[in-house]
Amino acid sequence: MSHDQNFKNLILDYPQQAIELFAPEEAEGLRDPAVRILPVREEQLKERLGERFRELDTPLLVEWPDQRREALLFLFEEDTQARRFSVHRLIHYCVDISELLNIQRLVPVVIFLQGKARPQPFTLSGDAGEYLWFRYLAYAFRGQRAEDHYTSDNLIARLNLPNMRYSPSQRVEVYAHAVRGLLSLEPDRDRQLKYLDFIDIYAHLSEDERMTYQQHYANDATTVSGFAQRFLKQGIEQGIEQGIEQGIEQGIDRGRIEGESALLTRQLHKRFGTLDEATQARLRGASIEQLERWGEQFVEAQTLDDVFRETP
Repeated sequence: MSHDQNFKNLILDYPQQAIELFAPEEAEGLRDPAVRILPVREEQLKERLGERFRELDTPLLVEWPDQRREALLFLFEEDTQARRFSVHRLIHYCVDISELLNIQRLVPVVIFLQGKARPQPFTLSGDAGEYLWFRYLAYAFRGQRAEDHYTSDNLIARLNLPNMRYSPSQRVEVYAHAVRGLLSLEPDRDRQLKYLDFIDIYAHLSEDERMTYQQHYANDATTVSGFAQRFLKQGIEQGIEQGIEQGIEQGIDRGRIEGESALLTRQLHKRFGTLDEATQARLRGASIEQLERWGEQFVEAQTLDDVFRETP
């Protein structure tokens, strides 16, 4: 599983809420309807989270069309384990993208799925002073208590309740609040279906826990069950559509073969007389490539053998 892939989809689908949750210090003033938040790269979102995705950082550019403020770039990076995080790599990327986009206002944000975040300013210095000073914002899910976000109106926080800190006995409760947040905060049915996957991936409910959820949260469980049925129906419909398309393509190919075969049979009969059964069977069993080659050779053929000769 690519966690980077899952969080990339999440940030690109909900950029405003990503900034508000992961970089609240910088979120002031971004609720202005005139503000535009755009991915720096035009990445194609995936309909299902299981599909492969390029594992890259996620830069979002915030623009004020009236130019009352300079553009601001948020660079989000997901690191599954805090111990594997490299501040040197992050510095390199921030400097590179700053030069590439010719932008000086940049906010680096690192999201830690596991472990604790202890962001320390990075400095390079000599005896006389400091010559490089760098810091980043960090958000560690394990540093958040899930129950503190049960009623959050930030959808990203609600979807990530299973990634926050809670006791094993709270797992079903945490799952239920995540699902309820998805149902209440996201009106789009396709995205509801998409991000139910996200919750399921990180909740890891056992069969017993799923039964407990269905018993204690019957209304929500009924909706979730409806999602599963809808997804199954979509899969069946897509399979039928693909089958029809394949059938049409196969029918077209078969039609071309039959047409070429009939045409060549008439031409051969006209020039060489009645064809024996073996020759007719050969024509009926030929591929479109063979029929096209024989048709080209027929133009200059003096005998029937010339038509069917194998070319080197």
